[in-house]
Amino acid sequence: MNTRNAYTIRARQNRRTRPASAPVGLALATRATAIAHTSEPVAANPVCESLPGRACRHVLTDVQANTRLAQCEQTVKGLFDTIEPTLRRVAAMAYSADYASQVQNLVNAELGFAVPDKLLSDAWVKGPDMRALYASCAFSAIKASAARFVEDLNNQQETIQDSRNFFLDCGFHAVDVSPCADGRLKGLSRYILRLPLSSFTRRKAYAGALFDVETDVRHWSETELRRYREGVPSTPDAGTRYLKVAVYHTSSSDPGHQGCAAHGSNERQAIDAALERLEQFRQAIENAFCCGASTDILLIGVDTDTDAIRVHVPDAKGGLSAHRYVSNAELYRYSLSLDSDAARLAVYDAIQGASDMQGWGAGEGPPHEGMRRLIANLLINNLSQIEYVSDLYGGRYPDIGHAERYISVGDGFEEVQMRNVAYYAHLHTLEEGVADMDVGIKIFNGLNVSRGLPVPVAIHYRYDARVPGARERAVQKALRVRDAIEARYADLKQQGFLYCHLSVQDRPTGSAIETVEDGL
Repeated sequence: MNTRNAYTIRARQNRRTRPASAPVGLALATRATAIAHTSEPVAANPVCESLPGRACRHVLTDVQANTRLAQCEQTVKGLFDTIEPTLRRVAAMAYSADYASQVQNLVNAELGFAVPDKLLSDAWVKGPDMRALYASCAFSAIKASAARFVEDLNNQQETIQDSRNFFLDCGFHAVDVSPCADGRLKGLSRYILRLPLSSFTRRKAYAGALFDVETDVRHWSETELRRYREGVPSTPDAGTRYLKVAVYHTSSSDPGHQGCAAHGSNERQAIDAALERLEQFRQAIENAFCCGASTDILLIGVDTDTDAIRVHVPDAKGGLSAHRYVSNAELYRYSLSLDSDAARLAVYDAIQGASDMQGWGAGEGPPHEGMRRLIANLLINNLSQIEYVSDLYGGRYPDIGHAERYISVGDGFEEVQMRNVAYYAHLHTLEEGVADMDVGIKIFNGLNVSRGLPVPVAIHYRYDARVPGARERAVQKALRVRDAIEARYADLKQQGFLYCHLSVQDRPTGSAIETVEDGL
């Protein structure tokens, strides 16, 4: 990560709070001077073409949030990225009487944790098992990352409540998001959309955003039953709706190769497939519970090169179109020079403009007011992320392709939400998620195996401690999935290229992660 620019964000905060009467020319000169004093080359910025890279300043950007998220990214990715250089130093160490303690001291100093002693006890015979050490460090880094995100989460309890209230004000009592399992969308909630983790929102990733309709209908039923039984989060007569969101992705730099692997990097295929699943979900509920079962659907696209989103605007009947959307990259460029009020108005004008489209994107009027407010909020939140990428990476990520650190299987570590940290395969049995796993293994064959490094697979399931026997069943599920994965990819396992770490966790966000088996 570009740590220099991460710290520069904080330095620029003071300039953002200058008096409204400050001369524009002076402000621009200050920015230019700051850029001139950096020794790094200024890259072309795809969302800020009229200004030098890293000089964009949008009035609606949340600078404090950008600073906090940059520090979090630096900590988490920095830890993963330090593993390989540290183990290179371990590999170069000559064996001696205190070899194990030397290795532990080095690893602890560089990474902040120890490796299992059993991985070093036989090093005098044939040297240390570097693949096992790599897997062990990766799994320890996952736990450390989860703890870092929990700390950040605990500092945002007020924000979480505000977000919950906002969704209810928009008329939604639940928000169920299904992004593609691609690791470049792993930071969708915390970074791209800026939605804090809470029990109010549900996020499950699937390859190609091809979520399981039957599973989501069951979740809808559970949500509605709780409303009728407990009045949580709203009573049945409140007139609120259940919102189902699908998120696809593309690459503006290399759309033919760095798009969604599950759809062969075919953007139109990815859009059509996500639209089909959304319509199937809504139709399934209407068929089973009649038209009074209020559900809304929403489709969002993400350019994983810039994190700019594209929101497909529903019409008055809730219908979606591949051609009717708001491009936030274009909105960012258009509103960059506007003041706060004018910029907010531009967001709503863009939504209305999409609703007024004719031709292939024509709909049947604008969506309801709550949906317009929600879309506007997502677009405004994403403006901060566009500028975040502009500040840290000159507007475009250097790793436009896959750069995941591990494969997350099962319920996943919902606390760890950051781009290209993990490839996610949501499954309860390997049979139902085999397509997701095959894509993940294919990705890691290129990322790790081709360089002699193993594939770290973190199998993680959550349980409800209030339910008798829930933890034991979660453990058995993890063991069963582990066995199935090792059988399917037996060649990798036999060659020492596959390591599975098993853990479980109580359902509340931020609960302790309990290791079942370290897989080493």
